Amino acid sequence: MLDHSDILEARERVRETSRHTPLEHSHTYSVMTGADIRLKLENFQRTGAFKIRGATNRIATLSEDQKEAGVVTASAGNHAQGVALAATRSGVDSKIVMPEHAPISKVKATKSYGAEVVLSGRDYNEAAERAHEIEREEDRTYVHAFDDEYIMAGQGTIGLEILEDCPEVETVVVPIGGGGLISGIAVAIKEQHPDVRVIGVQADGASSAAASLSKGERVSIDEVDTIADGIATRSIGEQTFPYIQEYVDEVVTVSDPEIAVALVYLLERSKTLVEGAGAVPLAAVLFEKFDYVEDEVIVPALCGGNIDLNTLANVIVRGLVETGRYLKIETVLKDRPGALDDLLDIFTEHRVNIYAIHHDHTSRNVEMSDTEVELELEMRGPDHVDEFLSALRGAGYEVDVLA
Repeated sequence: MLDHSDILEARERVRETSRHTPLEHSHTYSVMTGADIRLKLENFQRTGAFKIRGATNRIATLSEDQKEAGVVTASAGNHAQGVALAATRSGVDSKIVMPEHAPISKVKATKSYGAEVVLSGRDYNEAAERAHEIEREEDRTYVHAFDDEYIMAGQGTIGLEILEDCPEVETVVVPIGGGGLISGIAVAIKEQHPDVRVIGVQADGASSAAASLSKGERVSIDEVDTIADGIATRSIGEQTFPYIQEYVDEVVTVSDPEIAVALVYLLERSKTLVEGAGAVPLAAVLFEKFDYVEDEVIVPALCGGNIDLNTLANVIVRGLVETGRYLKIETVLKDRPGALDDLLDIFTEHRVNIYAIHHDHTSRNVEMSDTEVELELEMRGPDHVDEFLSALRGAGYEVDVLA
């Protein structure tokens, strides 16, 4: 069984490879929530995520024969990069199976760290099936992304750092995919300070831990659907589940729009880039998914910053929509001179900025004497959106909100 001494040993093994990441007070989120928010910035870790800790610890414990044969693993991206770098630094050959639709940035980064990448399967679980086939065919050691006590111990070094840097911590909020991260952190914290709460967070579209705790046994979901690809697993681990049951106080879920809002806030207010999985702990705090009191010292663990740029662009737009900062509408104008000027007078009156405008005189959805107009708009918030739409409709325009 994993205990505190295992995590202390892991810290010595990973010290030269992983970084002791910053833990910073956030005035912005403290004011927004009424709590005392300290961000654990694991997105500043080598390879951009916490996974290097567990991967380094696991590879350091391989026998010489195992090192000679090489390792194989499956990963959506962060574990892949961690294993690739840790293996290369130890002179061990690595082969990584990633889902076919893994973010391009993570695939390229994994290759750059020295691994051979195999793309296979729709998601992590199908990629893992192929990785286990390679394990048998090539006699490689499988380095599990989460269901391994050496992996958990390595991730648990984050918990040691939180206690060292913030001894007054009262609640730690941790994302859950397969459960390796939260298992390690929870053991590290609870065995020293049992009164500190550990809250787990999953995406609504990948909520196997919440369902498993509710049922009292591991539950596997049929498919996952979330922008938080780093925690998009169908089930939590067989080995991690008992630690979650024993050490984790509560598991909550957040929606993709809530994750997008947290990610946008981190970019805009904290100048901090995280991936979807890295934003879920802050989303849980901002949207009050668990109870906390005024001035409670809360540490959301921002576990990674490896987000594909195409995904980032989509998430930013969604976050702006959710916060009332971006509006996309469609309306119909008479196809005559001055019709657009009349519409834009309302825009000027309400100080609405236009990102883009598109006229379609040929749309089959309108009369031949009309033109369809689609506009992308910069707004100042939900109240501004409501005020503006009310003004348009009050002036007789039929408006469809597209985003």
